Amino acid sequence: MLSNCVDRYIPEAITSNAKYLVVDGFINSNGITTINLSRTYDISASTTPPKEIKATLYIEEENGVRNALRETSQGTYTSNNLVLNPAKRYRLHINTATGKEYVSDFSTAKTTPPIDKVTWQAVNTGLNIYVNSHDDTNATQYYRWEYDETWEITPPYTPSIEYKNSRIQDITVPYSRICWVSAKSADIKISNTTRLSQDIVSNFLIHSLTTTASQLNTTYSILVKQYAQTADEYMYWELLRKNTENIGTLFDPLPAQLTGNVHCLDDETELALGFVGVHSVAEKRIFIRRSELPRNWFVQTGYESCLPPDTVFLFKPVPPPPVAQILLGNFGGPNYLPIEPVYDNGFVVGYLAKSRDCIDCRTRGTSVKPSFWP
Repeated sequence: MLSNCVDRYIPEAITSNAKYLVVDGFINSNGITTINLSRTYDISASTTPPKEIKATLYIEEENGVRNALRETSQGTYTSNNLVLNPAKRYRLHINTATGKEYVSDFSTAKTTPPIDKVTWQAVNTGLNIYVNSHDDTNATQYYRWEYDETWEITPPYTPSIEYKNSRIQDITVPYSRICWVSAKSADIKISNTTRLSQDIVSNFLIHSLTTTASQLNTTYSILVKQYAQTADEYMYWELLRKNTENIGTLFDPLPAQLTGNVHCLDDETELALGFVGVHSVAEKRIFIRRSELPRNWFVQTGYESCLPPDTVFLFKPVPPPPVAQILLGNFGGPNYLPIEPVYDNGFVVGYLAKSRDCIDCRTRGTSVKPSFWP
């Protein structure tokens, strides 16, 4: 018999108390720049990353002017609408509330070419969305994309009654019949054309949805954002992608130290994470409607658990409790709501009821219609 011994390994990085500055964003050469500042934190923590507040930020032109950013919310800093000179170099300057000074490397402003088209194709596994672009000057070569999704949802029930003031009455504020949900991309989408004779991106797969995806229930929209990258910025995102998405199997690359182009002027040993590039943004939005998709797809509405509705009866086996007690027991909390009365020979004998999630689509999205929605 052979005995095995397993020693627990705790890397120093996991137990470190260091709180390094994290810089998330880029300098928009033709628009509004948004920079998010936060700090690294314990990998086992269940809280959100701590925000870096009350910092002073400005975009600095080499041997030129400075454009300040203001803190619009905790840890989020935005500039005015700027148009930067593509012949100049720019960097981000940060002064924290504790007196630390950070700068990014100077970089020439790149102009992102427009997106030619965003297309989609129904395949056996679901829906594939592609992006197409090119640069006749061969000046881009390195591309990165993000996307924002928005889709429409409709609840299966429309309540006509409500429990209010200890009794059932006609509803006073109707529930929303249509709501919208939005989500941002979380994966890293990059590509390059350095091995091609022309700077053309053709049918790059940017997003996939399964045939049962609830986003495709009614109307779905995707806004694709394209960024031109320098070779250094592209390599930063490629390394970040490998560190976060390609780890988990025996043959995946080992994690590598990832920093970026942000440095602390007060202390060279003080790490800062993030890469602040300088470029413009190109955008294109498309809409996909359920009527355009294959009819044999089973699209989930997100309300499958709501069917069929429950029935809350007023009259139960003798001795019945008081009606008010039954109503309070079923509808006194926030999760169980009446939909409509149940009649027998003209008398109300119960109520169809369901949880709020099955009725109020505001718990899943917002009832405010997006300005771009048709």
